[in-house]
Amino acid sequence: MSQYTRRLKQWDKEYIWHPFTQMRDWVKDDPLVIDSAKGIYLKDIDGNIYMDGVSSLWVNVHGHRHAHVDAALKKQIDKLSHSTLLGLSNTPSIELAKRLIDLAPKGLKKVFYSDNGSTAVEIAIKMAYQYWQNTGKNKKTNIVHLSNSYHGDTLGSVSVGGIDLFHKVYRRLIFKTIALEGHGWEALEGLEKLLEARSDSIAALVVEPLVQGAAGMLVWPQGTLKRMRELTQKYNVFLIADEVATGFGRTGKMFACQHEGVVPDFLCLAKGLTGGYLPLAATLTTQKIYEGFLFDYKEQKTFFHGHTYTGNPLACAAALANLEIFQKERTLKKLVPKIEFLAKKLKMFYNLPSVIDVRHKGFMAGIELKGRPDDRLGAKACQAVRKYGVILRPLGNVIVLMPPLSISKEELDFLLTATYRAIEETLNGSGAHIYRVSRS
Repeated sequence: MSQYTRRLKQWDKEYIWHPFTQMRDWVKDDPLVIDSAKGIYLKDIDGNIYMDGVSSLWVNVHGHRHAHVDAALKKQIDKLSHSTLLGLSNTPSIELAKRLIDLAPKGLKKVFYSDNGSTAVEIAIKMAYQYWQNTGKNKKTNIVHLSNSYHGDTLGSVSVGGIDLFHKVYRRLIFKTIALEGHGWEALEGLEKLLEARSDSIAALVVEPLVQGAAGMLVWPQGTLKRMRELTQKYNVFLIADEVATGFGRTGKMFACQHEGVVPDFLCLAKGLTGGYLPLAATLTTQKIYEGFLFDYKEQKTFFHGHTYTGNPLACAAALANLEIFQKERTLKKLVPKIEFLAKKLKMFYNLPSVIDVRHKGFMAGIELKGRPDDRLGAKACQAVRKYGVILRPLGNVIVLMPPLSISKEELDFLLTATYRAIEETLNGSGAHIYRVSRS
């Protein structure tokens, strides 16, 4: 280890406060510091190479340093790096808005930019709430969500989150909401009863369509989302689809809503929007909602919300390049056989006594391990898999597999085998060995 490498690791411990990390534990260990990347692989400052098994927290789509995105950013940086959307516009943000509306479920007409998934959801909530106030439905103030939902970490999105591990300490800071128990038919039954009784006081329902990521990759029964849309339309309640995690091919289609032909009132996008390059989010909505904010200035019914880097040209250029790759490389079509391969190979995890459930939709998978939350089984298995050259991150005792869409079948097979062996060795005492795939 060089002097510079040692210094970097020491500076990390001395100066950085890491997210979702118990820092008392962090400073005891040798930190893994990533220095470069190519394709689906990450390289640390010690020269070790790792497969990016969670797409750098679910954002990387076509691989790191993709030539097309790199070129688009270099071209844009020579023209304009940033200009505000407050009172001005810029070329890439306009082009991207048009492209997103073309790709989104038909009926969505407007794009409001922000920086991350939490803000995309908060914008939808604020728009839904203010729309009813602007149009005289002052009683429609309640927001409904699922009891085990997750929509981000700013206080507005925490308000519609239901995972106590992340949110309970902030309960006195957030606004009151209505939580529905369950995530499938149970939630539907509760929703129908709630809307029958109280729809005149409900502004919106916010959900993660088809797959609830942070709850442990919970997959909805087919038809759940479609029925939610039918009920919200029947009772005049807005549907907010949080596709921060499920968007951009993760479920096998560009957007999860498209599996059941659902057009939400709001579609929230982030993570894979720029292909894993830059922070950018977008909240898409309908012409009807947009027109609910068109008043004379003196009435003060404008949507008073914005961010400094809203519609950042560099981020929008990366997003445009990302979407061009989907088309040029036929990403979704090429994904079909890989999803089938993943579904078949995941069945082998049921051979492990420590595995109690395996859930997946498209290219999103969760392997749940038997144990108490404080056993940290998921964390131990994810630490063990690093010796095979794989980076994973757990959600409690659920190991998440969400590689870049560009991963090959051979690499996917390696990822699954490495994960299997890590679980086996960590929890079942096996000493099995596998070999790394070629990274040439």
